Amino acid sequence: MRDTEGEGGGGGGGGRDKISKSEKDQSWIPKIIKKRVCTTFVEDSFSNGALCQCGGARDAHASVALGDYFSTAIVNHWDSAQHSSEYPTDAFGELQFAGASKRHSYYLRLSWDTPPSMVYTLMTAHWGLPAPNLVVSVVGGEGRTQVKTWVREVLRQGLVKASQSTGAWILTAGLREGVGRCVGEAVRDHATAASSVSLNKVVALGIASWGLVHNRDQLVNPQGSFPAKYYVQNPSRDSCCLDNNYQAFLLVDDGSVGRRGGETGFRAKLEDYISHQRTGSGSIDIPVLCMLVSGEANMLERVDLSLKTSMPWLVLAGSGGMADFLSDVLENLSSAPVVQSSGEGDSEAGPSVDLKDRVAERVKKYFPAEAETDKLVERALSIYQNRDLITIYHGEQEGPNDFDTVLLKTLVGASKQRASVDASPYNEELKLAVTWNRVDIAKSELFNGDIHWRYEDLEDSMTDALVNDKPQFVRLFTENGLNILDYLTYGRLESLYRSVADGTLLYQLLQRRLVERLGTSGPVMEITLFEVSGVLELLMGDVCQPFYYDALDLRQITSKRRALRRASKLLRGDCLYRERRCLFPWASLFIWAVLQNRSEMATFFWEMAGESVLSALSGCKILRELSKYEVETETKLSMKELAQRFENLAHDVFSSCYRSNESRSFTLLIRKSPVWGGTTCLQMGMGADARLFFSHDGVQSLLSQIWWGDMKRNTEVWKLLLTFFCPLLCYTNLISFRDHEDQQQEEEGKPNEDGMRQPRPPPKRPFIVSRWRQFWFAPVTSFLGNVLMYFLFLLLFAYVLLVDFKPPPPAGPAITEYVLYFWVFTIVCEEIRETFFLGTMTWRQRIRVYIQDVWNKCDLTAIILFVIGLICRMFHWSYGFGRDVLCVDYMVFTLRLIHIFAIHKQLGPKIIIVGKMMKDVFFFLFFLGVWLMAYGVANQALIYSYDPRLDRIFRRVFYRPYLHIFGQIPVEEMDVGKDWDMPCTDNITLIEDGAEPCRTLYSNWLVVILLVIYLLVTNILLINLLIAMFSYTFSEVQANSDIYWKFQRYNLIVQYHSRPSLAPPFIILSHINLFIKRTIRKVPSVKIHHFVLQLRGKAANRLMTWETIQKEDFLTAQNKIQKSSDSERLKRIVDGLVKHLTESRDFDHRLRALENEVTLNRVFY
Repeated sequence: MRDTEGEGGGGGGGGRDKISKSEKDQSWIPKIIKKRVCTTFVEDSFSNGALCQCGGARDAHASVALGDYFSTAIVNHWDSAQHSSEYPTDAFGELQFAGASKRHSYYLRLSWDTPPSMVYTLMTAHWGLPAPNLVVSVVGGEGRTQVKTWVREVLRQGLVKASQSTGAWILTAGLREGVGRCVGEAVRDHATAASSVSLNKVVALGIASWGLVHNRDQLVNPQGSFPAKYYVQNPSRDSCCLDNNYQAFLLVDDGSVGRRGGETGFRAKLEDYISHQRTGSGSIDIPVLCMLVSGEANMLERVDLSLKTSMPWLVLAGSGGMADFLSDVLENLSSAPVVQSSGEGDSEAGPSVDLKDRVAERVKKYFPAEAETDKLVERALSIYQNRDLITIYHGEQEGPNDFDTVLLKTLVGASKQRASVDASPYNEELKLAVTWNRVDIAKSELFNGDIHWRYEDLEDSMTDALVNDKPQFVRLFTENGLNILDYLTYGRLESLYRSVADGTLLYQLLQRRLVERLGTSGPVMEITLFEVSGVLELLMGDVCQPFYYDALDLRQITSKRRALRRASKLLRGDCLYRERRCLFPWASLFIWAVLQNRSEMATFFWEMAGESVLSALSGCKILRELSKYEVETETKLSMKELAQRFENLAHDVFSSCYRSNESRSFTLLIRKSPVWGGTTCLQMGMGADARLFFSHDGVQSLLSQIWWGDMKRNTEVWKLLLTFFCPLLCYTNLISFRDHEDQQQEEEGKPNEDGMRQPRPPPKRPFIVSRWRQFWFAPVTSFLGNVLMYFLFLLLFAYVLLVDFKPPPPAGPAITEYVLYFWVFTIVCEEIRETFFLGTMTWRQRIRVYIQDVWNKCDLTAIILFVIGLICRMFHWSYGFGRDVLCVDYMVFTLRLIHIFAIHKQLGPKIIIVGKMMKDVFFFLFFLGVWLMAYGVANQALIYSYDPRLDRIFRRVFYRPYLHIFGQIPVEEMDVGKDWDMPCTDNITLIEDGAEPCRTLYSNWLVVILLVIYLLVTNILLINLLIAMFSYTFSEVQANSDIYWKFQRYNLIVQYHSRPSLAPPFIILSHINLFIKRTIRKVPSVKIHHFVLQLRGKAANRLMTWETIQKEDFLTAQNKIQKSSDSERLKRIVDGLVKHLTESRDFDHRLRALENEVTLNRVFY
């Protein structure tokens, strides 16, 4: 049919002022995509000259088509290629179905010889259809033939459900009739049931003949329709109208009207083109499967031609028509012999005469009305030669539940045929299983022991599984021959980081680091291990050394700027490090998975990696730091949940270790890890804020052992105090010390069990010296001495401020004040020692770590204030200010006492409660400030009409309303009904000179009302709100007070463990002694091994093996618990029943096939 407008196309649409974005994007379509119009009228002999063989009426043809009578006379058959011409398409854009949903579909009228590449690009790039992982082309079942009920169920429960799980395209005619209507309804139902848009991945694509579509005139607009309104008459009945459940329509135009089959050629070419494109993951070609449902005799040619291009077919046996014919031929004639055919001039092998006769009998049986049976027989025999590409599916017996398995096996069979010449014919099958994420089929079909997999076969599929987050396949490949040491090189690790999806938090962090190196935002291919190391340094902080510096040859560089220059120079070269194996592959993959918040993948890599406890704590640390940068609430919550899961794993695995061997579990906590940048479990747990882990009895037992030193843990505090003031009591039995055998068992038992390399023990000292050291070198003694001396320091400070604060020189300061100065100097020396002379970090890292601690900030504030006050009090002009600063500084020094009592089991949690309540107070002060400001300004303005003095204004606007909260209300001043004895004046000149202004009388009633409202809100509402906030904070912390106390106890123990035995001011003697021992005599510290222990060789291997065994025992126990649960037991029962029913169906199918074969033999013999 032709349009009434000119065929030159493109004109006649009228100019529009406003053009939508979609129209601008698709305005190029008429220039490239064409339609077809019949240009030669070939008379249809059955219509008495009224119709052309194209199906169009004579009046609908242009004069050109009717003018060539000579050519018309000699043409007997109308052909689209010869008798139609191309013009710019006039039907494209978006389609809205009247009365249906508001979702728009895309449509395009195109010529049958349009290049399929152009159409595929249009659909994916411009229409935004997602690239498919599978294409299922449903062939047959067209027209108004009744679709059987079980076929509908196969389409609904089988095809569409399988397509939804794989992200597939389903190709049908897209009309409201036959199979096309069933598919549309199934797609609609599954889309409605999908819990989110991400689950609705199936795309229904209709490919129909333009001349067959009803109401196609509504789609015509030379400039495109955005959208076109499409009306469907009587939608309950089958018709050739477009189905509103399809996402897109390709309306193939061959110039005919009302004729079926005009789209067949283009559809076959499109299927073939898509089969050579790559899937979204890019690992394999898009698998394309043709599915035959019933069908007419002319469908035989379609099947034959596509089989010759190695296109797999799935035939629904029992659906009727062509499907039943092919299933009968392929199943019942499969044993027919193949012999040399006679009557042929060549020597090609062909089917026997008997086979031809039997095929001919079946052609007559299924298609009795067909006249040209010979052609059908030849086509059938040609199909028979390619029978390996055809799968027969008995849906009526098998049911639709395992249809996705049937689809995969069909495609697998076809891939085997295509890849039979390759060395590894199962590679395509494996890639397909990975693309569909069907690990069950991979286990049953590919990894059942029949196939020997090489490393080269699994390499690409492993990368695909990693990138697309398929941990079950990663586990499967690892268990079946993939060596992770060979697989993971530094170059491949970089490629995994480059595959991170755009828009994710990790991608943004990597881009920031890339900008630092390149100076501008670069492509994702520029991401290297240097950027990954930068991200990990950002997240890990100073807990561990930088990652991947060994690979980049940056280990000896401590300066960030120098490392950046060195890395930039290295990465501009050949980058030979990318060919080297990754030093710790499982840990590297674990970090990669954790950074992307992939729960199942990260858990598997944690199971495979060594150092289980430390790895779990590291994952917890990374995730909690990542959650601080994440802005999406749902993702932030999932990160926190996964972090808590890893903390629980660390806690549970360490519990298993502690139950197995206490001394080894202590070594596990303080072992210096080469995998995680030289950190320990205790350091990582503190950095990860792992309170649950620190509350474990094993961790606390180690901390208590270090805290008490060689003394027994049940020693009373009064005995320590008494021995502190009378040191000779340490040689008596007042304090119990651990036996020498116990210490030897703890210190020397470890080498026997672990092969640990302990530091060389010092020479045996006399009893007097050793007992003295045992008492005074214990951290608890150091703590007790510091507490007592700190109280003396505060008493001395208070005495100086209150009693003995002399004038500036030369009259002062007093001797006591000089003693105070020296005392503070020793405190400063100790702070410097703690900051710069402990650990192996750089100075910048040490300063950053020092500043991060709240109590260090308090110490720094106190010292700075003391220095300022000291300098100012030395001069007459600033003497008063200096004394004021020292008074404030005394408060800061006194508040420092709070930290000392954090070691106490009852006071420690209360300190945390007070700290959290301070946050509540800040929120309360915000609300209070709003009300105070509002009331204070209004109250001042209503009482005094004019008062320019700022001091009085600030007092009455802020200070007086604040006192109202505590009941101090000057009623005489605010209520004019009361007598006020304050002398006042209304003279503006006197008021400006400082006199008290008189009150305003006429608006005093409003002042009283505002006072009542203000007191109501502040004293009742806000104060009770603050009390409620305090109550919530108290109950929350008190419920976990034991966990909080055990967690904060670690820092205090570490601090006093590293401190010298003497407290300020005598600590200066310890400093001198340490300087001589460490700097001059080069004597290494023994105490450092209490918290950081480096193991090498056999000792490290034995400890790691023991930890791995404990982890395996823990995971085995967890699996037993899970399997023994009721839900798991029920699931196994259901799976067993399903397996039994499947076997029964297979048996019935084989029995029925055997009966058919016996019946067939009786007929022939």
